[in-house]
Amino acid sequence: MVDRGASALSLPDDWPAHPDPILALNRMGSFDWDLDTGLFHMDVQAHEVFDLRPDEYDGHPETLAIRVPAPEGYRLDTLVSQAMKDGSENYGTYFRIRCRNGSLRWTHTQGYIRRDETGRPRRIVGIVRDATQELDDLAARREQASLDAARQEQTNVVQLTTAALAYARSVDDVIDVLKDTHGLTHLGATSLVMGLVEAGRIRLIAEGPVGSFVPGTDVTGIDEQYPMSEVVRTLTPRFIESPEEFAERYPLLWPHITGLNITAAAYLPLIAQARPIGAMGLLYSDRDGFSPEDRNVLVALGSSIAQSLQRAMFYEQEKDLASGLQQAMLPRTIPSVRGADVAVRYRAGSAAGSLGRDIGGDWYDLIPLPGGRVGAVIGDVQGHDTHAAAVMGQLRIVLRAYAAEGHTPATVMARASVFLHELDTDRFATCLYAEADLATGVVQVVRAGHIDPLVRQADGSCRRVPVEGGLPLGLSAEFGSLEYPVATLELDPGNTLLLCTDGLVEQPGADLDDGMQTLTALIGSGPADVRDLADKLIDVAEERGGDDDVALLLLRRRGLDAPQSGGRLQQHVAPGDPEALAEARHMIRAAVRAWGSGERADEIELVADEMITNALMHTEGSAIVTLRVLAGPERRLRVEVEDSSSALPRRREAGESGVSGRGLLLVDLLTDVWGVEARGGGKCVWCEFVVPGRT
Repeated sequence: MVDRGASALSLPDDWPAHPDPILALNRMGSFDWDLDTGLFHMDVQAHEVFDLRPDEYDGHPETLAIRVPAPEGYRLDTLVSQAMKDGSENYGTYFRIRCRNGSLRWTHTQGYIRRDETGRPRRIVGIVRDATQELDDLAARREQASLDAARQEQTNVVQLTTAALAYARSVDDVIDVLKDTHGLTHLGATSLVMGLVEAGRIRLIAEGPVGSFVPGTDVTGIDEQYPMSEVVRTLTPRFIESPEEFAERYPLLWPHITGLNITAAAYLPLIAQARPIGAMGLLYSDRDGFSPEDRNVLVALGSSIAQSLQRAMFYEQEKDLASGLQQAMLPRTIPSVRGADVAVRYRAGSAAGSLGRDIGGDWYDLIPLPGGRVGAVIGDVQGHDTHAAAVMGQLRIVLRAYAAEGHTPATVMARASVFLHELDTDRFATCLYAEADLATGVVQVVRAGHIDPLVRQADGSCRRVPVEGGLPLGLSAEFGSLEYPVATLELDPGNTLLLCTDGLVEQPGADLDDGMQTLTALIGSGPADVRDLADKLIDVAEERGGDDDVALLLLRRRGLDAPQSGGRLQQHVAPGDPEALAEARHMIRAAVRAWGSGERADEIELVADEMITNALMHTEGSAIVTLRVLAGPERRLRVEVEDSSSALPRRREAGESGVSGRGLLLVDLLTDVWGVEARGGGKCVWCEFVVPGRT
């Protein structure tokens, strides 16, 4: 190596007559080479460096050949000649000498070239020293640096693997992380084997490369002569450092894996909460042992894997429990409904990294009701946990009970809200309840903080049906507002009513209206069959993913094959609510025509309107209007208006200019029969119309 950094002019002219004592103190020898005479003068310390006695050296460089091997001498001559030719002021290099005892040792020399005024080299002065310790120290440092780098690489693999394992939610996820090309293979392992402890045995869940499975080892006893059994039994890792050791320790296993060319193996117990949950084996084809650092790294890795496995096992158990609870809370079967095709679907959300959150409070229900009616429910309890599912189950039961008791949709919703408010919970729920008369197609809808329903027409077009709503269940009672407006819509044969929870609508970065438009377009382009359409919608939700659950109910009205009797509709009309009164009129008109009594529709609507108006004017509460068909020798349509007052209606003379007092007169004139019945703390005014049978 040529060094141009020092100047020969800095050396004294009479050197080495007075050598620097610092050289001797540093165990360096000096030399002075006269290039004109060829004499190579060395001091005593230089003789010691070359392991020469004074009588063994005659002052000529050639004499040093007894200590400098020929290849080293040739390299030195080439280096010095090149330095003199290219004008260098100095040179330096390491070379080996052969000591008196025949051993080789490293030496270092540094020479300074003195030139005359023409630039011709005339003299070289310099130093030689024993560099054995220096190079040994350098080699040791390099080896240590290499070991540190390897150890750091192993540590990085452990850290990266641990970080990846933090996202594992199942045992399969853990295995995938470990088998990934960025996982344990960076530790040099040829293959991985892993087993879990189950009922006193070890069940294999991962084995090495394809074709390496050992027959009979898928389930092994803890007391058997296998390495994983031993580490589980003793809770101590086993490091096997040679094929011979493997064959001696585990004669049952070794004959089956000789084809894998295994040279070493590490088997680690997987311990969590002071108990073994499994074992893991790493098999190597290019390793002949494990340093203490290697063992520490692998033990640390085993501990991290054990914790991840335990989390994954807990998660899978919690998920199974959640799934079972969810299925138990939802209806086991959906009843068949004459006159309708029904499809329901449920998709659990997936909240990553949290146990037991693959369950929520979304639910659906279909409730058969008297008179050919059916109640459809969709709802969502706040939260994603088992408590939300439990509240959902209770709400589903009470809604079904209130509907089956014959309450109006508004009453069903109000009572459900009171129930949830009085329940020992801080949860609220959104809900939509639709009561459909499949004979007439009249559907009464009540909404409690839930998203609107959608209707798909027989031609495939789809529209959102805006429904005025009340507060979510549990909040309406708290804030003293139990009013739930009832909306009425008509479902023609071939039309489909769709109810869903917001998990089907909401998308990241989009508002609810945009989500509803997207859903409307998706329904419009979907298949006509409700089951196929439900499958498509749930598939889209599955592809989109997300943390929220999805509940879905589709009800398609079919045309009835035969005349129906016994139809029944009910409507709640609140005082001071002209829209509710208009909806009641709309319901009556639609039902009368659908039931084949169109020729008396005006009379029936007029009488019903008069009875409702009287109830609202002369009582302080609301009115409940019920319309039903009575089958018998002659077909009759009955209208009932129920209120909370026990005062019986009186017939009054209106006078020539009076605008009131004609209500009961109209009822008496237009109906075939009418009357009043006591109903608890109130009364029911009723009337009947003889109507022709349907053809």
